[in-house]
Amino acid sequence: MSLTSTLFTGLSGLGVNQTRLNVVGNNIANVNTVAFKASRALFTPQFYVTDADGSPPGANFGGTNPSQRGLGASVAAIEKDWTSGTIEPTGRGTDMAIDGSGFFVVDGPGGRKYTRDGSFNLSSANDLVSKNGDFVQGFGVDAKYQVIPGQLGRINIPMGAQTVAEATTKAQMVGNLDASGDLANGAKILLSSAMTSAGGTTAPDATTLLTDLEQNDAGNTAMFALNDVVTVNGTKGGREVGAQKFTVTATSTLGDLADFMQGALGIDMGLSVTGAPTAGVTIEADTATTVRLGVTSNVGVENALDITSAGFQKQDGTGPLTFMEGSAGGFDSNPTGESVATSFVAYDSLGTPITIGFTATLTDKTNEGTTWSFTAISTDDKNLNNPVGAGAVVGSGTLTFDNFGKLKSTTGTELSVDRDLTGSGTPLNLNLDFSGMTSLTSRTSQAVMTQQNGSPIGTLDSFSIGEDGTITGLFTNGRTRTLGQVALATFNNPQGLMDRGNNYFVEGSNSGVATISSPLALSAGAVRAGALELSNVDLSEQFINMIISTTGFSAASRVISSADRLMQELLNTSR
Repeated sequence: MSLTSTLFTGLSGLGVNQTRLNVVGNNIANVNTVAFKASRALFTPQFYVTDADGSPPGANFGGTNPSQRGLGASVAAIEKDWTSGTIEPTGRGTDMAIDGSGFFVVDGPGGRKYTRDGSFNLSSANDLVSKNGDFVQGFGVDAKYQVIPGQLGRINIPMGAQTVAEATTKAQMVGNLDASGDLANGAKILLSSAMTSAGGTTAPDATTLLTDLEQNDAGNTAMFALNDVVTVNGTKGGREVGAQKFTVTATSTLGDLADFMQGALGIDMGLSVTGAPTAGVTIEADTATTVRLGVTSNVGVENALDITSAGFQKQDGTGPLTFMEGSAGGFDSNPTGESVATSFVAYDSLGTPITIGFTATLTDKTNEGTTWSFTAISTDDKNLNNPVGAGAVVGSGTLTFDNFGKLKSTTGTELSVDRDLTGSGTPLNLNLDFSGMTSLTSRTSQAVMTQQNGSPIGTLDSFSIGEDGTITGLFTNGRTRTLGQVALATFNNPQGLMDRGNNYFVEGSNSGVATISSPLALSAGAVRAGALELSNVDLSEQFINMIISTTGFSAASRVISSADRLMQELLNTSR
């Protein structure tokens, strides 16, 4: 009986040590498997045979201890070592490692699974997938590129496919406006060639139809015909304003043309200076039967207007009106005073570039400081289309500086560019930030736009992943957008997870329910992009365990062989 139990006891020793060798062999085989977690086999004694229960001590007796014989060992548990492995950089943008607790969440055939293996790739549909083809799960973004927490789904990174554009809402101006300059005075005054009404018997006025106008020449040549397209262009301070077109209709009048030219040339009717001529396009009396168009620019050298022979033409190349310097209202054409001009590009919601011209003119000096009046124009403003609208002026205001040259107050800093019928959001409203401007004594005035927050169309060119799992896309226009966020799952008892192979785990009966959050939230660790977590197998420890297991296996086999010899001796005694 005792020898038979010894055989089974030795057999149990063979079994547990063989199991431990299997565990050690698996650990060593996966020493280079990404994010592999080593296991260990834990033994426990099997049940005992009690030969004597023992007895309690008495007054004249010390008592006896129980007498028990063990019947071998069994495997109590095979546990994972969940300590993190070494993180090794790989340089691949889709590789990720978890620094701390947590698991990546993937979904595919067989349902949801969890893994520490972050060797991911982009599929042909630009979905982030594991090497086994399962979809990596995370949080998407809304139309404003803000992460939508709690809505778990596939992570899509549309390289080369997604495009973005952003409307300009703010532009920053910096520079210095020369406080020692002369106050602006005078204006450039242009007078057109003379024109008369049909038949040459009366002087035209604002209500005269354009189709009834004639040139004041020998043949009283008709100036305009129905559906004529007139191109108006000029220079302001030597800078081209931008060609604009006016279509002659059956109801177009001379007053309509004057209003159109006023807008197309960027004349700011809100900018007036005491003692200077009133800016605008007016109808000036010439003779009893003729009139001329008078063009008066805003004050300041940088606002001086010129219209060349090609600045007012019809589609056939003829110029029914020519302009030259003149005088009006007792003022001669002589703009003077300190002014500065610059231009910058803004963008509408579709990424269309819009050129905005900016002119500032010194209009007042007091013991408290200086005041500069500014005008912003844009020939991309769709109000220039017929019917006549507000024109090229998209904003005007003032900059007031104290006697230390610091900006004290501003007005009219909100510009509004009409983008009607362009498909983009309209109007385009943008604010000019003048906080970087000063007005100190200098040789010249300077103003420049240093930055604005709009952008043209851009295509997703690359991406990066932050430690909180946020995926940020970089577009070819220099803009960045959030594309999504990688999710991590944590468990109250990771030892309770079931290993399904391929570095995948699923929830077990004792693991608890997965808590899914963003990295660095709750108990989840950080994500390290461009890196992979290595196996945490310690080869030296595994070799020692292999030696110990081998020794245990050999010793257990000796127990069996010894019991066998004793049984042979016992049988021999009967011969």
